[in-house]
Amino acid sequence: MAKKKVLVVGGTGYIGKRIVRASLAQADHITTYVLQRREMGSDIDKVQLLFSFKKQGARLIEASFSDHNSLVDAVKQVDVVICTISGGHPGHPGSLLLQLKLVEAIKEAGNIKVNY
Repeated sequence: MAKKKVLVVGGTGYIGKRIVRASLAQADHITTYVLQRREMGSDIDKVQLLFSFKKQGARLIEASFSDHNSLVDAVKQVDVVICTISGGHPGHPGSLLLQLKLVEAIKEAGNIKVNY
């Protein structure tokens, strides 16, 4: 059986880094991809975390929430997408908008079965 390709979006966050580590621990069955957002900029802690994941076997996929086609291209490379971006809150609803952009990219890519 072929390994599943799993993309973790939000892989440097509180929950995301734990999901990435758990996925990497299943390397016999899963190839772990982590979305490297261009918007991340030079947040040194996040960059170091991403490169530590890469050293452990993760594949980094660069994409941007402001570039729909890059998200679609990222999704087309995998079998499963796990989004660990928070849903936002009244003072910061932007996270929910990012999730909606990801859902649109998943729909357009057409290779991921969406479960609600």
